[in-house]
Amino acid sequence: MVALIQRVTEASVEVEGEEVGRIGPGMLILFGAHRADTEAELDWLVRKCARLRIFADEEGKMNRSLGEAGGEALVVSQFTLYGDARRGNRPSFVDAAPPEQAEALYDAFVERLSAQLAAPVQTGVFGAMMQVRLANDGPVTLWVERRGE
Repeated sequence: MVALIQRVTEASVEVEGEEVGRIGPGMLILFGAHRADTEAELDWLVRKCARLRIFADEEGKMNRSLGEAGGEALVVSQFTLYGDARRGNRPSFVDAAPPEQAEALYDAFVERLSAQLAAPVQTGVFGAMMQVRLANDGPVTLWVERRGE
């Protein structure tokens, strides 16, 4: 399971021209599920995202979590995070979880992250073509992954 995390001043997601999610300062999380992922990876990633200290404290050091900073979260499913482009010119997506498995993991991730943060989490629409807009703050972008094989 992977989360591409971007610290943002704002982010939004649209589906068919309609805005379905928007946040102010916080964290945009692009979420990808691997075919071998289990509940263990899910719980680990939720805790990691909720506790990741990438927001500035009083001294300007990255020492606050999302909740401590009072930020918001937007989670967008993105199976292409498991695209393998090492060979040829067209990526292979054989490592990405099949849609039914990925959607269940995505839904559980959003629900558990919301519970960890004790705040609602904004989302995109699973499986939809989406337009994601963001203003990366820093820029701060982190790849966080754990796979149970």
